Amino acid sequence: MTTLDDHLTPPPPPSAPRAPGRPVPPAAPAAPAPPAPDLRRAAAELRRLKEEVGRGPDPAATRRQHARGKLTAHERLDVLFDEGTFTEIEPLRRHRASGFGLEDRRPHGDGVVAGWGLVHGRTVFAYAHDFRVFAGALGEAHAEKVHKVMDLALSAGAPLVGLNDGAGARIQEGVTALAGYGGIFRRNAAASGVIPQISVILGPCAGGAAYSPALTDFVFMVRETAQMFLTGPDVVHAVTGERVTHDELGGADVHARVSGVAGFAYDDETECLEDVRFLLSMLPSNNRELPPAAHGDDTPDRHTGALAELVPADPAQGYDVREVVAEIADDGEFLEVHEAWAPNVVCGLARLDGQVVGIVASQPAALAGVLDIHASEKAARHVSVCDAFNIPLLTLVDVPGFLPGVDQEHDGVIRHGAKLLYAYCNATVPRISLVLRKAYGGAYIVMDSRSIGADLSFAWPVNEIAVMGAEGAAGVVFRREIAASDDPEATRARLVKEYRAELMHPYYAAERGLVDDVIEPGETRRVLIRSLAMLRGKHAELPARKHGNVPL
Repeated sequence: MTTLDDHLTPPPPPSAPRAPGRPVPPAAPAAPAPPAPDLRRAAAELRRLKEEVGRGPDPAATRRQHARGKLTAHERLDVLFDEGTFTEIEPLRRHRASGFGLEDRRPHGDGVVAGWGLVHGRTVFAYAHDFRVFAGALGEAHAEKVHKVMDLALSAGAPLVGLNDGAGARIQEGVTALAGYGGIFRRNAAASGVIPQISVILGPCAGGAAYSPALTDFVFMVRETAQMFLTGPDVVHAVTGERVTHDELGGADVHARVSGVAGFAYDDETECLEDVRFLLSMLPSNNRELPPAAHGDDTPDRHTGALAELVPADPAQGYDVREVVAEIADDGEFLEVHEAWAPNVVCGLARLDGQVVGIVASQPAALAGVLDIHASEKAARHVSVCDAFNIPLLTLVDVPGFLPGVDQEHDGVIRHGAKLLYAYCNATVPRISLVLRKAYGGAYIVMDSRSIGADLSFAWPVNEIAVMGAEGAAGVVFRREIAASDDPEATRARLVKEYRAELMHPYYAAERGLVDDVIEPGETRRVLIRSLAMLRGKHAELPARKHGNVPL
């Protein structure tokens, strides 16, 4: 009987005719199912891959790095950060370039290690060139990793440390490498005054690569292994005929003593990185925070009577002002910046009752403490950095004036001296000045006098604040009287004594409100600490403007 289903169900297709005498082939076996995902196996593979990346591309390359007296990028980061706190980003990044054999050489990391960790318990970002990979040269992927960590540091409001050990732009990648540097420089400028930026030069840093450290707040270098220059010895020889070694051209001591590019120079990497950690312990994370306090065993009321012995009363006698700083500072600790460059002014960071303070001090042990072009630039830079990061300023004044001379005038001592004047006038942090002995002429004004905005000004009881020294002043004021005298030398001596008694006695400035008080040397630490505590809540605003026109 035929049903409805018989009409609805289509008939089966006719089978293909078989060739006569040919057997039917067996059905092909089904493909085996892929193995089920195993997360443990994948995680183990990932660990193995990252260990290989951390070890570097070639054990021989690591041996060569160590043979040069240099640590690898990961070893350097281990010294910089608190143990076990470094987190790396983009360790598996590889370049996408081709040509010149690059497509066959695509190591993970692309020659730079980047990430963040803790330094003394606070977040810090860093990148470190890996010289074992393309000699640390910067290509597109390399630059993008650096850009990423710089952006993160700025967003998180945390310091950035760059460990430089690279051969400059990766020539095989052409203009894209140069564009990568442009992105770094733009970020350096955007972060300036917002987060602390520290450059550590641990190997070559040539050409355009040298501009990034120049844009940062502090530069550290290691002797013998680190060099910085725009054009290398071969180019210098080709253009000028001069023969010079890499170290003679741009070594650590050259930049620490001659050019002033480097603020610190060290004999080995570990010591250098330990001082980077020490510097970070004295800096705030960003410009919206105060520097971290760290109270030691020193007491705020400690008597500093030794200062009366350290500083001779005779204004013509030299002494080392760093001993004065050590006597005032907590536990005698002082981190000096640019110790070897422009030694006639001393700059650095110390603590008073646990609070960080920036020091600018005349140095009578070098050029009698005069200000000159380099000293003005050095001090102006330090004042600007301290003001950017909310570090109060203490200025110790013992200055006879600006260095006279044709070379100084022709090289622009007026313009360079104005940099220091501008930096102080522009600073809104608490500012205290202390006249130790003499403060003459325009140099007195420039060294944070009351007239340019110091919040408090103190002086010791041997101070001489005047337009110039008594001998020079008497020679100008009483020139005719001395010339007409029967005994010019005796007349000069008498008039010098009269001028000093009339206009240069220790209380002349105090009587006119140019100093807030004359204090005993033994009370210096106590007075400074109490004054800084009072000023901690200082709030000052600059006029609304895009920016001032710094006398560059």
